Amino acid sequence: MSTFFDTALRPMITAAAGSERIKETSQRLSVTRRVVERFVPGETEDDVLAAIRESLEQGLSVTIDHLGEDTTEEAQATATVEAYLSLIRQMAQLPAPAPGSLEVSLKLTALGQTLPRHGRKIAEENAHMICAEARTAGVLVTVDAEDHSSVDERLDIVRSLRREFDDLGTVLQAYLRRTEDDCREFASSGARIRLCKGAYAEPPTVAFTGRDQIDESYLRCLRILMKGNGYPMVASHDPTMVGAAQELATECHRAPDSWEHQMLYGIRTDEQVRLATEGRRVRVYIPYGTEWYGYFVRRLAEKPANLKFFLRSLVG
Repeated sequence: MSTFFDTALRPMITAAAGSERIKETSQRLSVTRRVVERFVPGETEDDVLAAIRESLEQGLSVTIDHLGEDTTEEAQATATVEAYLSLIRQMAQLPAPAPGSLEVSLKLTALGQTLPRHGRKIAEENAHMICAEARTAGVLVTVDAEDHSSVDERLDIVRSLRREFDDLGTVLQAYLRRTEDDCREFASSGARIRLCKGAYAEPPTVAFTGRDQIDESYLRCLRILMKGNGYPMVASHDPTMVGAAQELATECHRAPDSWEHQMLYGIRTDEQVRLATEGRRVRVYIPYGTEWYGYFVRRLAEKPANLKFFLRSLVG
């Protein structure tokens, strides 16, 4: 099924993320809500705080995404900032097991990047506000990846913010053909980099589309990060990549606290706990909020197992 999924089903599922009709229909289905609960612990701050506490008790670190992207109004961006500031203040009250255990993840388009006229300025100012609050609270910040058209501006904003917040991280997607060069730049600058395979529908002119090509690119990029001066964050559930990360860390003489695994909430939870029990750093990516549809569709598009899980639920 994997070859057919990669070449035919993945683009179709990802395209559904942009369909308002499919979105509205899906959101009305109670079965969709039940399946979404596997990937999203809830819509409110209280919901995500409960998930954070549970993860910390299991020895995991967390990064929290207030769901939403492609903001079309400045008021929406302001509301997103306020949600992050409130959450960060609540996170500061939690008993974290170790420094760096708490983090938030930001999407610049949710902060206003694509607004007309002054979108970049608005997004950077909003991100700066969140970074300042997070520093006070002892919470880390990572700027999330979005589709390829936003990469140049996103990385420019990250470079600008890192002049003041040098622990600011960002995400690089291995399926983009440019990512090896980006890895070299940020690894040499000492940045925190989350390396993921990629979950947006991209044209073959800018992205590898075959599964083997993407895996090979991921391993090349991972080697660059492990050999560099930064802090690699290995965002993958793939057992091959999980094993390769440990091998490369050993080869590059990395201490256990100089890199980490990252996995998504609701996926391979037992493996997350097992790795943490073995003494590895593991961070779980926990999304919350009402704008869960796009995130949900990308989880379905990532691998056949997620789609089969959803289809079984529909039949049930």
